[in-house]
Amino acid sequence: MLGFLVRLLPFWVREPLLILVGTVFGVRILYLALVDDAGWVAAAIGAVFLLGTALRVRVVVHALRARRHPAPAPSAGDAGDRGVAADAKVTAPATPQPEAAPAARRPAEKEPNAWGQAALAIGLFAVIGAAFWFQDRLPTPGGDDAAPEAATCRHDEDAKLPGAYRTTPGAVTGEDLCRALNLPALPGLLGTPTETATYASGTDNTAPLTDRKVAQPEARIEFDTYTVELSATYNKLTVDQYQGLTAYGNETDVKELTVLGRPALLTSDHMMKIQIDLGSGGGSGGPVEQGPLARTLTVAFDAQDRGGSYDFTVWSESGALPEDRAVISIAEEVLPRIAHGTE
Repeated sequence: MLGFLVRLLPFWVREPLLILVGTVFGVRILYLALVDDAGWVAAAIGAVFLLGTALRVRVVVHALRARRHPAPAPSAGDAGDRGVAADAKVTAPATPQPEAAPAARRPAEKEPNAWGQAALAIGLFAVIGAAFWFQDRLPTPGGDDAAPEAATCRHDEDAKLPGAYRTTPGAVTGEDLCRALNLPALPGLLGTPTETATYASGTDNTAPLTDRKVAQPEARIEFDTYTVELSATYNKLTVDQYQGLTAYGNETDVKELTVLGRPALLTSDHMMKIQIDLGSGGGSGGPVEQGPLARTLTVAFDAQDRGGSYDFTVWSESGALPEDRAVISIAEEVLPRIAHGTE
């Protein structure tokens, strides 16, 4: 289709256009072959483009010469003299006839300016050639260099909500926590502003060893460097009571503080690492191992610390942890979003 449209163009538009396109593509492909090591095949293709362009330049040069020095056309008088001379060989001398008045000349039609057409074609398609030349240097939306989109919260809409959520007034779901935690500013708070979330989900769990009677929704946001988890436990355990229990657990580096007027506690503990064999091993897994160190900020539901709390946990596979101030800043940003139910 494109070739048919090109053939419909006038000669003085079509040929300069093809010369321009052939030159741009030929030089570009040769440049890639010589500088970017595109291979001999690319060099051969570029040479073919330039050879075809050279042939078209030769055709245009011949056409310009023909326009400048046209061959003289035979006049009507010369043709008549030749005809009379031929008749004189076979007929007797005729009586001289009065010469006919010369025919009125028609006004010459104004021919299109070839140079003007060529200049117009070159000017029109120079922009196209420049676009092809610099296409890999211009930023394009959705290209390889474009920043990946952050993960959105995943939630199983068909999953049935456990009964503990229906019997707990004001209980939020895992989806609510995920939307509150999945902030655009979260990477900056973690000290990795250039990263985007690769995974985000919320689950409607219940607290272990409670016979599914205590709601414990959870949310998880993963980045290349850190993973952030947020859970809400609707039990009667206060932060003050939990602090007393840390003396009997494995928690280390315990710090008391206040977040948004609520009692809070910073603790450190190791995650659990479980390996599951899904191959030919019959589904058996390895032993539970100690995972990387995690930093957890536990914040009471209210300033009176009447029971229940939010847990913000940050960890990474490398074992590196952000500063405590980063974890506290995350809680200060996320907690109001849970209270007001905003996204």
